[in-house]
Amino acid sequence: MIKNIIFDFGGVLVDWNPHHLYDSYFGDVDSAEWFLKNICTMDWNIQMDAGKPFQQGVEEKIAEYPKWEQEIKLYSDRWIDMMGDTIPHMYDWILQLKEEGYAVYGLTNWSIETFPLVKDKYAIFKLMDGIVMSGEEKVTKPDPKIYNILLDRYQLLPDECVFFDDNINNVIAARNIGIHAIQFQSMEQAKESLSLITHS
Repeated sequence: MIKNIIFDFGGVLVDWNPHHLYDSYFGDVDSAEWFLKNICTMDWNIQMDAGKPFQQGVEEKIAEYPKWEQEIKLYSDRWIDMMGDTIPHMYDWILQLKEEGYAVYGLTNWSIETFPLVKDKYAIFKLMDGIVMSGEEKVTKPDPKIYNILLDRYQLLPDECVFFDDNINNVIAARNIGIHAIQFQSMEQAKESLSLITHS
């Protein structure tokens, strides 16, 4: 019986995307895409999600690519400009889930330095019954340790949980420890997937 719904944050509950900042900075999508795939990459960003101080991460990256100093500094100085809105209709759906008796949790790769900038701005975060954040735990998805931190902290059984994440590697890792996990594509797809699981 499914009792708990677990959500990733960026790309699932809220629209976090570095393109929101760099597309306008560079003036075109292709230049921003090149920069984000070659300089300030997701592999680099995950280091901050895992607890590395942003200042250290930025200084290391500038040392590696000194001609991109200004653009690299933007990643921390204007980080908030990477944030969009709450994913459409997700707030209402989570309210509905809670009214139906489900507990709702957050499991997110997020820097401990930047989450305070948004936690009070987005009301959807206040709906969570508990949150496990990589920046606090110093471990990121898809490492099974962070999933087990959530399960142990809130005394959850894996087969009573459904997890939604937009990253397929994180979904696979959750499945490997017995959590029902779905790659998030849209709220409509997520609702349909949850219905299939709860009625199977």
